[in-house]
Amino acid sequence: MEAVSCTAQWTAAARALESDRDDRLFDDPYARVLAGETGFRLLERYTGAGTVPFLAIRTKYLDEAALKSVAKHSARQVAFVAAGMDTRAWRLAWPDGTVVYELDRPALLEAKRQILDGRPVPAGRERRPVGVDLAGDWTTTLTGAGFNPAEPTVWVMEGLLFFLPEPAVRDLLAGLRTLSGPGSLLVGDMASRASLANPLAREFLSALREDGAPWQFGSDEPEEFLSSCGWHAREVHQPGEEGASFGRWPYPVAPRAMRHVPRSFLFTAEPLSE
Repeated sequence: MEAVSCTAQWTAAARALESDRDDRLFDDPYARVLAGETGFRLLERYTGAGTVPFLAIRTKYLDEAALKSVAKHSARQVAFVAAGMDTRAWRLAWPDGTVVYELDRPALLEAKRQILDGRPVPAGRERRPVGVDLAGDWTTTLTGAGFNPAEPTVWVMEGLLFFLPEPAVRDLLAGLRTLSGPGSLLVGDMASRASLANPLAREFLSALREDGAPWQFGSDEPEEFLSSCGWHAREVHQPGEEGASFGRWPYPVAPRAMRHVPRSFLFTAEPLSE
């Protein structure tokens, strides 16, 4: 798999550690096998202050936000943008009739298929893997797989944006907006611009660069950035704030008024009216 795709095994390793806890925020029974030796090696290589609790909080936030969004808008299309080694298609309680689209590079989806060895998703839902290059023309491939842009969709975009250059981020968000019917929602995460040069994360960021997966994008004003790409942020939380803590974040949360602070954002957004 490509270097960026291998980071999916890193996050799977973090989900495996969380699933082993007595007070776990979620249970991913497939995380350990999907992580493999590569995932745990990368978890050790990339570890730093807050990495593992952040990944647990991010997973829990996106789980809850996606399920709430599906229930509220009766959406039956869920699309994971850069699905990686995520197993939400299997482990979350999707309503009957839900079709789950997993978008990612063909090599990663094939590796995932081989590792899971045909494990079926629970009855009442359908999983459709869609091999695409999200930096290219992926929309035609998605609609060719049966996706209906006129229907409400819950888009889940986890751990992706910081790996893309800003023009690609803008193109991707605009493409999601174009395919979003009434009642659609986007849940995801974003790093601050200051995170790209955080001296406390120098070893982490250097390791990612050396492994061919550098962080390239961040925004200190996620609400404004999302708006410029056609999305209205309904909520934006930093890990540790109410709604994105789950009793797990171990550090103080810097107020948004403090400038040039490395941060992560978890958000839920809806398409702006045209």
